[in-house]
Parts: sequence; structure tokens; C-alpha cells
Amino acid sequence: MKKSVTVRVPATSANCGPGFDSLGLALTLYNDFTFTISDETFGFSLDVEGEGKDSFHASGRNMAFASFLAVWNKITDRKRIGIHVKMNNQVPKSRGLGSSSTAIVAGVTAASILSGANLSQDEILQESNRLEGHPDNVAPAIYGGFTISFQENGVAHTLRTVPKMPLQFIAVVPDMQLSTHMAREAIPKEIAHPDAVFNASRTALLTAALLEDRPELLQYALEDKLHQPYRAGLIPGLPEVFTAAEEAGAYKCIISGSGSTLLAYASPEKDGDAIGKAMVEAFARCGQISRYLILQLNTKGTEILQTNL
Repeated sequence: MKKSVTVRVPATSANCGPGFDSLGLALTLYNDFTFTISDETFGFSLDVEGEGKDSFHASGRNMAFASFLAVWNKITDRKRIGIHVKMNNQVPKSRGLGSSSTAIVAGVTAASILSGANLSQDEILQESNRLEGHPDNVAPAIYGGFTISFQENGVAHTLRTVPKMPLQFIAVVPDMQLSTHMAREAIPKEIAHPDAVFNASRTALLTAALLEDRPELLQYALEDKLHQPYRAGLIPGLPEVFTAAEEAGAYKCIISGSGSTLLAYASPEKDGDAIGKAMVEAFARCGQISRYLILQLNTKGTEILQTNL
């Protein structure tokens, strides 16, 4: 007997400048996963189309399989099954756009549906957070929109909202990958008290500016002193790209997640192509090949496209 489910999970951009490990938003770029389970075969099989096609493998270390099994083995007694996953990827891998979070959320969601447990969104958040370690990427992937997340005694909590401010996002994706581990290692273990105050004020200002439609505040609200100054050296050309984005009309540019993607926040009235081309050209002058994507805020979060139960 075979059962299947197809799950669509949006890309995400964590931190949003100053909101390290707490703020995140979902973007209109997607990875689709079809999970098929069978009692007739055993083990893993995988088909991948799109981004990173040759870099994913069928094993228990693949996050789509690992997250599925973590939940499946927790809520069912059926340990011996065959699992086939088909991935259709738009989200670049290891670029700070939440590729791993799409796999985690998809696996948890698929296990929830195929097991019949039908977990709530909050339960999916808790399971995903346990696998990811922090909720800033998985929360917007689940809920969509702009999310403010925190953890209390290991339990993740998220406030999801849709900003009043209209925005477009220009994501410039360099050819270079940047592992989350390397990006986290670049950040010091301790920070100065004035830097903590700086980020606390900017995080509060960013949230208020988005909700109250105060675009003139973004040039200040998207500033950061906790992670971007330390990660800048890992992305050659970053200062030049930041400058190019603003000169072309963006409010400001930030590192998306842990990088290497750089994300410009801009008014929908601005020419997104002009901003993207200026950023790509700035990267090129620094020896980096890149491409740009013009994206919007995704407000739907994870969607179930098809089930065969």
C-alpha cells in the first residue's frame, strides 16, 4: 500500500538585519516535496529537480528524510517502511534563504499527515525547532509573513504578522556557498553592552516601522552590530553591494540569514531590476559571479498541494 503527500514550503530570510535568531520572513520562492511511503519496499529513494540537483542524496542524513523519520518514529509503531522523496527546488542551497528549513518543515509536515496524527501548526513548530535548534527560519516557513520568535525552556513561541508596509525584496545570490556553521563561528561569544543596546533598539524599531508603514526609518532599523560586521569578511564584495543597492533605490541591504545571499529591501514602486543589476555588477567588480531574484512577502506559509491517502 502506498500513500503520498506533496508539501510546498517557502524560502525564508532570518535575522532581518538586527533580529538575530528571532526575526524572520517568508519569501515567494519555494521547494516542493512529495513524500511517498510504502509497505512493499524498504529504505530511501530520492529524485531531485532544480536547485542543488546533484548535491542531495537518499540517506538518513538528508534533512527531508531525517525530519520525516524523527516525527514518524515518535508517533507511529511502523518502523519498516519505504520512503521515496521527490524534491523540486527553487531555493538555493547554503545561501541563507532557508533551504534546510524547507526540508525540515516539509519532513515534519509530511510525517504528520501520512501518519494520521495531523499535528497543529504549533506542534509542527515545536518539532521543527527541535531539529533546527532555533525558530527564526522554521517559523516563517510554517506560518508565512513576518515572524517574531523566541524560546522559553526549550519551547518555541512565534508571533506572526503581515507588515502594513509594502515591500519587494531583491535577493542577490552569489555562486559561493556559505555554511551556517562557518557563519556562526565568525561571531564572537561575547559582545559589548552598547552593541546589545544598539541591536535591541533597532529590532524594536524595525518591527514598529514595518507594522506602522514608516519606510523612512528602515535605513536605521535594518542596521546591525551582532552578526553582520563579523560575517562581512566571509562574503567578498559585501560593502560594495550594500552601497550599490542603496544608490539604485533600495531602502537598505542586509545579509539574508547567515549568507551568502544579500537581500535588499525596497519599495514596490522602485525598479527592482535596476537594483538587482546594480548589485550583481558590484559583485562582479569584486570577482563574484551572482544572480538576482525579485521576490515578495509570502503570506501563506507551508501549503499542502496534494494528498493520496
